[in-house]
Amino acid sequence: MFRLIATLAVAGVVAACAQPGPTGPMSAKPMPPAGGPMAPGPMAAPAAPPPPPVTPPAAQVFRQAPLPYAADALEPVIDKATMEIHHGRHHKAYYDALNNAAASSPEVARSSVEQLVATASRQTLVVRNNAGGAWNHAFFWNIMAPVGQGGAPSPALMARVQADFGSMDNLMRQFNQAGASRFGSGWAWLIVRDGKLAVTSTPNQDNPLMDLAEVRGTPILGNDVWEHAYYLKYQNRRADYLAAWWQVVNWNEVNRRFAASAAAGPATAR
Repeated sequence: MFRLIATLAVAGVVAACAQPGPTGPMSAKPMPPAGGPMAPGPMAAPAAPPPPPVTPPAAQVFRQAPLPYAADALEPVIDKATMEIHHGRHHKAYYDALNNAAASSPEVARSSVEQLVATASRQTLVVRNNAGGAWNHAFFWNIMAPVGQGGAPSPALMARVQADFGSMDNLMRQFNQAGASRFGSGWAWLIVRDGKLAVTSTPNQDNPLMDLAEVRGTPILGNDVWEHAYYLKYQNRRADYLAAWWQVVNWNEVNRRFAASAAAGPATAR
């Protein structure tokens, strides 16, 4: 009897141990590591975003020519710093903007600067301004020369000056007045119009070759009266700049352009 009771007791203990607990079969619980519960590790830093794609510069459809003389060659009339800034920054900016326009316009890309200028009324304002700036400055550098190296007006040009202005002094006076009275920024020009010489001025980067110019003709001489052309040396004294500028006129180039305009015949004018 005692043996049967003992056997039943052992069986009961074994059965009790085999009963599942509230959450499943009894199993050994993992022991926390020494020092307390495991702390979460540091969060990984977010990956850096990829760099933005580099936009390649616009193709150089239009190319700026270097100065035809050293930057200090026109001193003391125009200082070296002005020439470096004027050519290296301002003139370059017109070419950069024109090349950017050409990158998105096949019509602009297949045109010359001269064609864009001649059809300015059909161009966007960006193309009109920057084609004008590119042409005007390329012209400007070439109709200047170091003091004493520009030669003199040719007999043919002097005869035309006498016929149209009475004297070179009168021409210079009218030209200087056109530059001084141009409000804001622009250019003063001596042009050939219907076989005769005339003085005119244009705003901003317009010129007399444009189909929208108030007075049209072929430029043979021009002076830039934007402040960046003279301000470092002359400040607000535009009249002083205009008067001094005649010392660096390249009459050899002016003579050549006058002769070419005579050979080409009268320019269309309005």
